[in-house]
Amino acid sequence: MFDTKTVSLEWGGKTLTLETGRIARQADGAVLATYGETVVLCAVTAAKSVKDGQDFFPLTVHYQEKFSAAGRIPGGFFKRERGATEKETLTSRLIDRPIRPLFP
Repeated sequence: MFDTKTVSLEWGGKTLTLETGRIARQADGAVLATYGETVVLCAVTAAKSVKDGQDFFPLTVHYQEKFSAAGRIPGGFFKRERGATEKETLTSRLIDRPIRPLFP
């Protein structure tokens, strides 16, 4: 039904699989990367037009590690995911800084 593409290769003794078209189909682009037992979803959305008078590039990176992925399932009153930790904020910046110069 949907055009899915999958590429697999051996890297560092494990299989790296990149898959697109199956998950996050509402995004403009999305890749599900699997390396061993680690799974990362990267989804990208973009506005179709530029806002008038905007003199900066509105790039936002949102990195979030799920509690359940790290084996930490919250109990008690707060059973849902929480706000961004300092590590998640710093990781978002590490992702943002190298890709920002790639845009005009």
